[in-house]
Amino acid sequence: MADVDEKRECIKFCVRLGKTGSETFEMLKQAFGDPWMSRSRTFEWFGRFKNGSTSTANDDRSGRPSTATNPSKVEQVRAAVNRDRHRTIHDLCVEVGIGYGSCQRILTEQLNMHRIAAKFVPRVLTHDQKYSRVTICQERKETVINDSTLLLNVITGDESIVYTYDPETKLQSSQWKSPGSPRPKKHVCKKAN
Repeated sequence: MADVDEKRECIKFCVRLGKTGSETFEMLKQAFGDPWMSRSRTFEWFGRFKNGSTSTANDDRSGRPSTATNPSKVEQVRAAVNRDRHRTIHDLCVEVGIGYGSCQRILTEQLNMHRIAAKFVPRVLTHDQKYSRVTICQERKETVINDSTLLLNVITGDESIVYTYDPETKLQSSQWKSPGSPRPKKHVCKKAN
């Protein structure tokens, strides 16, 4: 299959021969096969060459070039992540002043980082703490068995919950990690002495 520039050269040749757009399209379809270029694309290039254009290259696209992935911005993102690895891409975008996609590319491709959740480390309880927990549970069990009206005295509330322990969600505990850095750990409670 011919490359795009070769096909455009053929269209330019047909223009010089004085062919019409439809004749050019049919000749090219016969020479290269059916799905090589759409009719509208053929007529677009035919019109360009008929109006005096000689280049088969695509025109420069409008818009500004990407300035977000320059070394200065990469260093700003690296510094922001090093200050707080729990920050989201959105937070980093706001601080550094770049777009979401650019920030994500810098983190994953240039800094080779990815987001990872902290691993739970099981609680380390002493023998006395374990024994105390078992004892308390046995006492509660005996209380429920011996007092049949105990559950009638339980008061329930509507739409009000009191938490004694509110752990971080997986998303809250996640942070940015480089390939060489250790996996983050999250302790549920402090180690007993």
